[in-house]
Amino acid sequence: MKKGQVYEGVVERVDFPGKGVVRVGEETATVKLCLPGQKIRFSVNKVRKGKAEGRLLEVLETSPLETGDPCSHFGLCGGCAYLSFPYEEQLQLKSAQVKRLLDGVLTGRQGAWIYEGIKGSPEAYAYRNKMEFTFGDEYKGGPLALGMHRRGSFYDLVTVTDCKIVDADYRLILRTVRDYFAALRVPYYHRMTHEGYLRHLLVRKASRTGEILVALVTSSQVPDGQAEDALLQGFLEALLALARSDGQERLAGRYAGILHIVNDSVADVVRSDRTEILYGKDYFYEELLGLRFKISTFSFFQTNSYSAEVLYQTAREYVGDLTDAGLDDSTACDGNSDQRDKIVFDLYSGTGTITQLMAPAAKKVIGVEIVEEAVEAARKSAAENGLTNCDFIAGDVLQVLDEVEERPDLIILDPPRDGIHPKALPKIIAYGVERIVYISCKPTSLVRDLEDFLAGGYEVVKAVAVDQFPWTTGIEVVCLLKRAFIKI
Repeated sequence: MKKGQVYEGVVERVDFPGKGVVRVGEETATVKLCLPGQKIRFSVNKVRKGKAEGRLLEVLETSPLETGDPCSHFGLCGGCAYLSFPYEEQLQLKSAQVKRLLDGVLTGRQGAWIYEGIKGSPEAYAYRNKMEFTFGDEYKGGPLALGMHRRGSFYDLVTVTDCKIVDADYRLILRTVRDYFAALRVPYYHRMTHEGYLRHLLVRKASRTGEILVALVTSSQVPDGQAEDALLQGFLEALLALARSDGQERLAGRYAGILHIVNDSVADVVRSDRTEILYGKDYFYEELLGLRFKISTFSFFQTNSYSAEVLYQTAREYVGDLTDAGLDDSTACDGNSDQRDKIVFDLYSGTGTITQLMAPAAKKVIGVEIVEEAVEAARKSAAENGLTNCDFIAGDVLQVLDEVEERPDLIILDPPRDGIHPKALPKIIAYGVERIVYISCKPTSLVRDLEDFLAGGYEVVKAVAVDQFPWTTGIEVVCLLKRAFIKI
């Protein structure tokens, strides 16, 4: 294939994360934003070492697998990739992606291991418990939009009033806030000029308790001729009207808090320079596997509470299921074993979900998390859950491992998308624990880190994918590693 040329071909498969492999005669190219079975037209924009990368121009024929029920924004919104597939087909596609990645790093490097396929989300629709909507316009000079980025665009937005991965409360709040500010002609913050007022709308809703936290994120550039206090009061009244029983449209959930956050950073991220509580409080509660968790505005928490229970239950089973690991099952985490004498490290612990789930079966669990707000929320949640053997440390894993005095008997890893810091990996491996449970939200980062674990004397016992993010390209993987040639 030649750069700049246009070709037609059929998509053979899609590799993680959303990279279509298209065959043209005896050659193949990688093209994003396409689906298995589609016939597409694409242009080649890069050829390196015999590998071609292309840009999708047109879908000539839909895939025979596209028999699902997409929303009205599908194909425009950049959020969902597989919504036109039936859910079972999407699960098989994701499962195959993970298996190919793991085979690529493990084949020929270690002995037999078990791949347990994929576990689906208990709820395929209306599952998200957090959304960050962006203010902007759908086209240059168009009316105010509030929603998700248009597929393939950094600037244009789609007002996602028909989004299927959130429930009706999100859609109602989004429409109400957008209509309120559009009527007043309040300008949005331009990401190029760094001028304007409206930036983001953060909505979090606990799937189990129904509590809702809403945060309006603006710059400090109050529009000329408008009083900020009046703008915010009107914003608050518009939202509170949705909670009244006499309203034409009413929320199913209930507000925990409504906030105003000022962010003057030029980066297009949701962060706070200053936060004002307009109503209620700046946190809410969610419940998972019998425990109650306090979640603050910026705390990390799995965005799918239903599937998070599947994910964490799987991780807990991997900690306790040692038969396949070739280890003595007398150390199994059954609540009555000598696992209670063990010290567990939960690295990248977020709001301490795994830390607290492990606490009843361990002597001590130490959670390490860099976000101080999340650590504080974890401490309060542990106290409310009556757990006294959890210790949460705020700091970078890379540095904390040099300072903590305890030595772990078991390590649980749940790093961010980029995986474990390369300089932290040798420190983790040096502990020499018999087993490690690695929870990954980005399989490509997992397989990169597995290279170091394999070189450090570990091998994979088994792995399973968990669909935390139905219809998107995201996949979680739980992986059990053991030290090679070690038997307790």
